[in-house]
Amino acid sequence: MIKVSETAKKKVIELMQEDGYNPATDYVRVGVKSGGCSGLSYDLKFDKENKEDDKVFVDNDVKIIVDKKSFLYLVGTTLEYSGGLNGTGFVFNNPNANRTCGCGESFSL
Repeated sequence: MIKVSETAKKKVIELMQEDGYNPATDYVRVGVKSGGCSGLSYDLKFDKENKEDDKVFVDNDVKIIVDKKSFLYLVGTTLEYSGGLNGTGFVFNNPNANRTCGCGESFSL
């Protein structure tokens, strides 16, 4: 399962509405791809439909879809949003990551 913090929920809903998505029916697609300074990087985007192999989660009223391959890397992750002085953006608190980069956008296992 992937969890969504209260601050991330508020920002997701705001951004989905700005981009023409409906938070009640559309999804946040979370994935992992090769790249980044630590080897793997997070991918986050909005989507209107889920695919056959997607896993669907709902946490804190946010619908999340993850492809099977990415799910193995993301089990137990919490999506958070940081708006502090060190930068603004979504942050993945991933208990499976052995090493992360300074910007928090990539990791390795």
